Amino acid sequence: MSLRKDHIDSLLQRCNNGDQLAQMEVYNRYYKAMYNTAVRIVKDEMEAEDIMQESFLNAFTKLQTFTGEVTFGAWLKRIVINNSIYHYRKQKKRNEVALENLMYKVEDTDAVVTDHSSTERKAQKEMEAMTRLKDNYRISLTLHLIEGYDYEEISGIMDISYANCRTTISRAKESLRKKMINA
Repeated sequence: MSLRKDHIDSLLQRCNNGDQLAQMEVYNRYYKAMYNTAVRIVKDEMEAEDIMQESFLNAFTKLQTFTGEVTFGAWLKRIVINNSIYHYRKQKKRNEVALENLMYKVEDTDAVVTDHSSTERKAQKEMEAMTRLKDNYRISLTLHLIEGYDYEEISGIMDISYANCRTTISRAKESLRKKMINA
């Protein structure tokens, strides 16, 4: 077992005992990745922040259910994804999506090497093109390409059949290619 694994295990044990400093350490380690996951799904930075906070609260209150079969980060990410999808669906049902929230902007860094800058621009165009995809395409591609989930996991998360998941991701990739060509 690695030193980092030992350290997270001891932090989680301290969290289970109500140690707020340990909770803050765990939060500081994972909040950026969890926020990025949430914002890619809900497309709203403020809501993603709320989802991330709620997910950490859920994780800390349910920490005794963490069995260690997967890494803590994977377990936490699953909570964030489930909360994000739940909030997104709830928001969609209420039709509260404003037009200005449809485009997710990737921030440019000021001091970037020229090669790095062109890669950054291409990534920004791809992220903007992804936001213009149909919702189920965008969510499935985010889970597959960015978060690294396989078809079986995605079909469970999105509550669709395995075959439907494969078809959706295939069509999403094709739609993204077309949007990139027309951009």
